[in-house]
Amino acid sequence: MTELKTGGAQGYLRIATEEAFITQEVLDAYMRLVAEGYDDPGFRSLWGFYSSSPSPRGIQIRDGLLSLGQKRIAEMDAAGIDKAIIALTAPGTHVFEADEARALTTDANDKLAAACRDHPDRFIGMTAIAPADPAWSAREIQRGHDLGFKAVILNGHVKGEYTDDEKYYPIFEAAQALGTPIYLHPQGPSKGLIEPLLERGLDGAVYGFGVDTGLHLLRLIVTGVFDRFPDLKFIVGHGGEALPYWSFRLDYMHAAGVKSNRYEFLKPLALGSISAYLKRNIFVTFSGMAFPPAIRFCREVIGMDRIMYAMDYPYQYELSEVEAQDEMDLSPEDKRAFFQTNAERVFNL
Repeated sequence: MTELKTGGAQGYLRIATEEAFITQEVLDAYMRLVAEGYDDPGFRSLWGFYSSSPSPRGIQIRDGLLSLGQKRIAEMDAAGIDKAIIALTAPGTHVFEADEARALTTDANDKLAAACRDHPDRFIGMTAIAPADPAWSAREIQRGHDLGFKAVILNGHVKGEYTDDEKYYPIFEAAQALGTPIYLHPQGPSKGLIEPLLERGLDGAVYGFGVDTGLHLLRLIVTGVFDRFPDLKFIVGHGGEALPYWSFRLDYMHAAGVKSNRYEFLKPLALGSISAYLKRNIFVTFSGMAFPPAIRFCREVIGMDRIMYAMDYPYQYELSEVEAQDEMDLSPEDKRAFFQTNAERVFNL
């Protein structure tokens, strides 16, 4: 393996666009919910392990999440990562009642802002929100913007409810007004979706995360959220949660459903097809998907200007994956766009 270095000697900086952290306060609150038997099997499956597992992986994940200082920077250096765009890990504060969610979110944003001030050349923040209170979350998006954060993290469903409901529109209105992208990040699948996945150990990052997040994004598209907010920018990780691969069939079958009046509530989309929104409103990162064929395919489907590098630290910290993407069969211009300039444009760095 070649030595990975920061500084851009390879012709581009590496900007990792989906990197996670946690505060001790949020971790303690997760542990309390686990101990209380919180009624969400996806949350219990994920944080019943990560919150207290003595396994090497459990310890590695917790230590990485809790670090907003030298440990994280040292591991970025070892992987050749110049800048990390950092967000509160899933499920964020989505699992708490509104009062606790607001307090934990405010504290997490304050701590991340302090770390970004301490390491301005290395760390970039995303604003955490408390979707249980959409109006407050809209105000927190403005505060995060004032703190210098460059995106909003939406950690999936809110106690099983997807955010295509109009009550969440203040969040989208605030993000669109500021030109701030929303990163739609997975958490454990909702209670209505999880059981067949959970019974075979497929509920987490192996498959369930992508199923749930792809479903969430599709719901936002087909309910007309991006018609209501045409300038809203969404980012989705892990190669687009399979939606680019499915786009042809999604377009065909959605159009057939609209035309046949099979679902009374299903209405035509302003842009005419689901894939049109992937090409206008959606950006895709390759967090945890260091797979050059998928990267090239996604480039062909939605465009080179809409795909970005990510590592998914600390959940998938693999230096060999950085090298594999460095060696992709892309032109120097496309490789620089993938690792650096697309992120600079989308996140307004």
